[in-house]
Amino acid sequence: MILLVDADILCYRIGFACNNESQKVACQTLKSYMHGIIQDLVMDLEEATHSVEYYLTGKGNFRTDYAITEVYKGNRKDVEKPKHLQALRDFFVSDLGAIVTSGEETDDRIAIRATQEGDKSISISLDKDFDQFKGWHYNFVKKNKYYITEEEGLLNFYKQFLVGDKIDNIVGVRGLGDKKSDKLLRGKTELEMYDICVEKLGSEERAIENGILLYLRREDDEIWQPPRPATTDDGQKPDINPS
Repeated sequence: MILLVDADILCYRIGFACNNESQKVACQTLKSYMHGIIQDLVMDLEEATHSVEYYLTGKGNFRTDYAITEVYKGNRKDVEKPKHLQALRDFFVSDLGAIVTSGEETDDRIAIRATQEGDKSISISLDKDFDQFKGWHYNFVKKNKYYITEEEGLLNFYKQFLVGDKIDNIVGVRGLGDKKSDKLLRGKTELEMYDICVEKLGSEERAIENGILLYLRREDDEIWQPPRPATTDDGQKPDINPS
C-alpha cells in the first residue's frame, strides 16, 4: 500500500500548535506526530508492507488564471501563518523526502498518484476536497479509513459547484449548503447534475469556472471540461481560456 500524505495540512496543524515553542521542538513534534499517524494507519491495513510519499504545494497554481468571479484564494492575503511554517516544510523535504509541486497543488498531485495506483494507495488528509476522487482515504484526526466510489466522488464534486469553497474563495450559490445540494443532485446523471449547477449558478460560464477551480487533476496538466459542449445564451461557445 502506498500512503499519500498531504504534508501542507500537517505543517499548518503542527505549526500553529507549536507557535510558542522553539523551531527544534516544532520539528520534533511533527516527526513524532507523523510517526504516530503512520503507525495507527499501518495497524489497520491488510498489507504488511507499505511506502510513504509526502507532498507539499510549491510555487504557481494554474487556477489563478481561470478565476474570474473572485481571486482564487484571494481571501488568504492577511491570514496569519504559523511561526515555524518554513522550518516544518524544510524538515519534510530534507528528512522525509517530500515532493514539492510546481504550478499545481498538493491535492492535484495526490489525486493523480491515487488514480495511477488505484486501490493500492490511500490518501491521508483532512481536506474534504479529496472526497471527489475514487479510492481509499484516511482522516488522521478521526482515525477513519474509508472508501470513495466513482459515483460518490462525482456527486461530491458537483455538490461543491453549489456550495462553493470559502477557504479557497470559490463562490457557490447563496443559501445552498451540503444537505440542500445533496438533495438537488443525488440520483442524477452527471449531465443532469451539471445542468442543475448551470441553472443555480446562473450561467454556463460560472459553472465552468467552478468546475475548473474545484476539480483535482487525475493526470498531468489536465484542465476540467464540462460533460457536454458548452454554449452561452446566444448559442456561442463560452470563453474558458485564462484571462
